[in-house]
Amino acid sequence: MKIESTPDSYIGSVAGGPHKATPTTAGEAAAAGAASSAAAARPQAGVQVTLSSATQSMSATGSGSSDVFNAEKVEAMKQAIANGTFQVNAEAIADKMLANAAEMLNGARSA
Repeated sequence: MKIESTPDSYIGSVAGGPHKATPTTAGEAAAAGAASSAAAARPQAGVQVTLSSATQSMSATGSGSSDVFNAEKVEAMKQAIANGTFQVNAEAIADKMLANAAEMLNGARSA
């Protein structure tokens, strides 16, 4: 008994079996063309998304985005990086990393 272990045999089994690369007769070519056009004519299945009322009101008023993103600060940082004058505050980064680690550990203990 021989077991096939070629990558092509695995891909064929996952994709639904072996497929012919090209149709050999005019009938097979017509059938392949009809199948592909029928598949293209079918509407694609979609997912319906519903937003909460809070999200709808935030998107309608445009609020919430200014708290998260400050375009002026981002532009100033881009300029500092481009000029080579941006300095990393390693102490602030270390403090934030330690605070995040402590928060994660406390959350894991309470669970």
